[in-house]
Amino acid sequence: MTQPDVFDQKVLDQNIRDLQEWLRKAWQQLADPSLTAFSRRELRNQMKQCNADLRVQLQAASKRMLAQPAASGRTFAKPALRILA
Repeated sequence: MTQPDVFDQKVLDQNIRDLQEWLRKAWQQLADPSLTAFSRRELRNQMKQCNADLRVQLQAASKRMLAQPAASGRTFAKPALRILA
């Protein structure tokens, strides 16, 4: 993994955490009884957009993880066997 890949992964992880935190706070704000119907509708629309953005970020992270080679260092090649008499 090259240095830009590590940076991209950190940025992707930070974006996911930020979107999750925003949604958490939006749910708390949605519970506020002083919100008007218009404000609730606007907040729900923003939450839908944020949810879609989060889904895209999570799919990108999933693709990145699947594309990475196994870091275990073990390969499953055909072993060299000998017949002992």
